[in-house]
Amino acid sequence: MQPCELVVLISTLACHIAEGRSADEIALISSIFSQLGDTLSTISAFQDLCCDNEEEKDTN
Repeated sequence: MQPCELVVLISTLACHIAEGRSADEIALISSIFSQLGDTLSTISAFQDLCCDNEEEKDTN
């Protein structure tokens, strides 16, 4: 998949999710997905940090 195809897919998905919902419902859904993204970023950073430290311990 090309980067622009991904952008179109995400925008299309957002339009479908928002269809028929109030502004308050859209704001809540947006907040949920933002938190999900932030949490996944935190998990990824934590794994990178832990895995790097564990690999260093294994080689010493």
